[in-house]
Amino acid sequence: MDPLNTLDIQNLRLRLPNTARPVLAGINLTIRARETVALVGESGSGKTLTARSVLRLLPPGAETEGTVRVNGEDVLAMAPDQLRRLRAGTAAMIFQDPRAAINPLRRVGDFLTEGVRLGGGIRAAEATARAERMLTAVGLTSAALRQYPGELSGGMLQRVMIAAALMGDPKLLLADEPTTALDVTTQAEVVALLGDVRDRFGTGLLFVTHDLGLAAAISDRVYVMYAGLIAETGPADELFAHPRHPYTAALLNSTPRLDSTNKRLAAIDGQPPGLQVQLSGCPFAARCLYATDLCTEQTPTQLPVANNTKHLVACHHTDKWESKVVHV
Repeated sequence: MDPLNTLDIQNLRLRLPNTARPVLAGINLTIRARETVALVGESGSGKTLTARSVLRLLPPGAETEGTVRVNGEDVLAMAPDQLRRLRAGTAAMIFQDPRAAINPLRRVGDFLTEGVRLGGGIRAAEATARAERMLTAVGLTSAALRQYPGELSGGMLQRVMIAAALMGDPKLLLADEPTTALDVTTQAEVVALLGDVRDRFGTGLLFVTHDLGLAAAISDRVYVMYAGLIAETGPADELFAHPRHPYTAALLNSTPRLDSTNKRLAAIDGQPPGLQVQLSGCPFAARCLYATDLCTEQTPTQLPVANNTKHLVACHHTDKWESKVVHV
């Protein structure tokens, strides 16, 4: 593992009971301190389970292979007490729906302080003082400590979630579609706040989203995921300007644009494969306009684009097709 990596996932495979194929089929992903990495793709591609694997928050019966290292320690091999310490401090997750993650019958102050008091052994007074500092860091006042979740707006609750994630001074933040339920203005505020948190606290940030516009706005690097595999990865500006995988190009073409003259959005034909479908060859072949017999027979490996080791693509014909991409 590169000592500069806050997160290092290597060949992660995850299988659930009663499925015909792995949910994750060999994921490689890294994040450095003060770096934002976006994980994008359609629903069902495996984004959320990749993020939850970092904290080993997995469904019952899940079987894993590979390594998931946070600050050099393999999460998948941790004993229960090590795992509790990881979740209480080293890494934290910001969930998609704050109202589902916070007990509506308890005050915000209890929610913020409980983890560090029980998991980190911090006294109540010190935990409350830290909670006040974290609320200030996310643009709220200490008055929120005495309020119930139902008294706060969705945007304020998401700020509380971010403050809760910061309580243990984490090295890594995992944001699982944290802006999905918010209006556009609040989305922009939360995205700006996450960027500020990353810079001020030196954390690595994994930003899980299906919104390519948000990914382009916040990320340094991007991983494009499809059917449990990474189809393409590279620096955000390069990948969005010059996608080299047909799936990436199709996602970009289906992104709404205010200046578009088309009356209808471009759509990707077909549906992502279900977990009961055995896959052979490239998993995107059935929906790809450029697929050949080779694509259905042989799974492509990730290779550098034009010897650029930072931009990798898993496609047999990356040098033969030309994308007509409307850039985000």
